[in-house]
Amino acid sequence: MTATLNTEDLLAALAEIAPGSALAQARATRQAATDAIQASYLALFAPADVGDFPLAQRLLIAQRISEWQAGQPLAAHYAALLQRQGGAPAGPRWQAALDHAERLAFKPASADAQHLQVLRQAGWSLDDIVTLSQLIAFVSFQSRLLTGYRLLGDKPVEVTGTPVRAGAWRTAPATLSGRHAPPAFTRQELGWEPWIAAKPLAAFDEPGQALLTRFGHSDSDYFRLLARNHPVLEQRTLADRAIFYTPGGLERKDRELAATVASKVNGCIYCASVHARKAAQLSKQTEEVQRLLEVAPGGVLSEGQGERWRAQIDFAAALSATPPQANAQHLAALREQGLDELALLDLVQSTAFFAWANRLMLTLGEPFDD
Repeated sequence: MTATLNTEDLLAALAEIAPGSALAQARATRQAATDAIQASYLALFAPADVGDFPLAQRLLIAQRISEWQAGQPLAAHYAALLQRQGGAPAGPRWQAALDHAERLAFKPASADAQHLQVLRQAGWSLDDIVTLSQLIAFVSFQSRLLTGYRLLGDKPVEVTGTPVRAGAWRTAPATLSGRHAPPAFTRQELGWEPWIAAKPLAAFDEPGQALLTRFGHSDSDYFRLLARNHPVLEQRTLADRAIFYTPGGLERKDRELAATVASKVNGCIYCASVHARKAAQLSKQTEEVQRLLEVAPGGVLSEGQGERWRAQIDFAAALSATPPQANAQHLAALREQGLDELALLDLVQSTAFFAWANRLMLTLGEPFDD
């Protein structure tokens, strides 16, 4: 395994994607997404300035996340990079980061505002907390992409066969600031408030303001929080748009369904509200979407769904598990429903993206409905 940063297409190398294969052709069709995913990796692991978040710490966290997600080729890649850095991180600051990483990896819905205060007390700045959270969430996304790509390329993946169920979610009646918190999954529009300060627009430098304005996020607390790291936010936004708003392949309603399923597994009420609403509007299958939202923790997400959506829901849930449980049988069921290689790639990328999105929404703030 190379011990240098792959500057071209890391996941193609780790997934052993054969040039000219159906998967390679599908990824070329989605080149904008491929480019933004690779650029996100470089923004996190080859930034112009690492600040107070050294590369060795970044790489060790990435290695741990990859191991927890059963992404052994990815873990080996980060381990090889780390070996070149020399010396393992230690001390309270590092332990706080590792605890944060484990929580985001396994139980992001269990996070609360106090956990971010622990990071602050351990010496993490607000900017570095955002970068740390982005890194953990990105590698969770990256690991699931690798699993999906290897499945599509008929390469071996690690699965235990554990059934995947709906996750638990927060049921506290009020947010940290005292607003009413939604007690259950819903299609209604929700607000979201951060647990650490979102910078006012005027506090950003000119490139930061331009970035927020370019994507229409100037008034969003969420994006003004993530903009504490401009390069990562830019590439993440480009990846989001390239995964969800491209023509052909998987229908948009099904991409929105995948996002909703991932949010149900991870317990993210806010993300599910946005994407379930879109899935219902586009599919006109409001009852089916509502049925998915109402599945209780521990329930089977695809229960009561039609055959096509059942295959998609089962796959998206399995890919969203920690570690991922998607397997060749899931793919066979999808192919039986007529999904071609491009549609399958879209399903993998739409589902995997919410390993990233949910983990940021759940661990940097919370929704409200008043």
